Amino acid sequence: MQETRLDTARIRAARRVIDPIFLDTPLYRCEAMEPGLGCAVSVKLETANPVRSFKGRGTELVAGLLAGQGSPAAVCASAGNLGQALAWSGRGRGLDVTVVASRFATTAKLDRIRALGARLELVDGDHEMARDRAAAIARHEGIRLVEDSLDIETCEGAATIGLELVGTRPTFDTVLIALGGGALATGVGHVVKACAPDVEVICVQPLGAPAMTHSWHRRHVVTTDSTNTIADGVAGRRPIAAVLDDLLLVADDAVLVREESIIAGMRMLFTHAGLVVEPSAALGIAALLEDRDRFAGRHVATIVCGGNVDVDAYRRWVGATPLHG
Repeated sequence: MQETRLDTARIRAARRVIDPIFLDTPLYRCEAMEPGLGCAVSVKLETANPVRSFKGRGTELVAGLLAGQGSPAAVCASAGNLGQALAWSGRGRGLDVTVVASRFATTAKLDRIRALGARLELVDGDHEMARDRAAAIARHEGIRLVEDSLDIETCEGAATIGLELVGTRPTFDTVLIALGGGALATGVGHVVKACAPDVEVICVQPLGAPAMTHSWHRRHVVTTDSTNTIADGVAGRRPIAAVLDDLLLVADDAVLVREESIIAGMRMLFTHAGLVVEPSAALGIAALLEDRDRFAGRHVATIVCGGNVDVDAYRRWVGATPLHG
């Protein structure tokens, strides 16, 4: 395999830095979903931790590095999950954390960022505007800008999920990974291709936020003017060239799914697995629902990457009340 920015030895070492509360998350076969999907399905559950998403794996590395360098502060742009994770990891290491987010972001995510002690600044635009504002704050205040997917720590933290996947028996035929900025997909994809190269890596993105998928297929960065999806965690418009280069080396395919399939996937995870997930976490199930013939007879693993969802929105989408408040 050609070299990505990621390093497998560093990824293995990362497990010694990341708080164990984020590691060795549940991985199990969910037989109750299989009749409706036509294949064997295992879920990797990344919601059973203090920030209810996989992002804590990466922010643990970032915060540990900054604390070791004596850096007092950091700023990031976030749709919600990265901000929570950086706030959590930074609080434990004495870092002052600022998070910039769209004021249209999920309220539950914004409330949790505040509760974790970070300074929250809201912008009247989308995630890309938040990225621009966070960069401006970093320049003005002379603090570290944490850029999800570009900062290698965010990718290599996420890659520890891949170590846990490839270390299991039986192995999988396919891994379905939510695709947004690319940290999860490039991280897990790197480990899978390094350690289990025959396993197919498929990235999944909403039709309403297709920039990285279009970029993967065209092999150069493609931006979009807007996004229109309930999957806010993957709703970027401007892919990062270096991340795309990594993704091109580790992904076998990138597919787009409809909003109704995302909702159906959320409903299936609630009904058959008892899991309350945010839309981005249901992308893998959505892909299975949309192309049953492709995956028929395979053993597929999908990463349930986040569970931070607005209660009222979840009720509208799924027709059920979340089990958490």
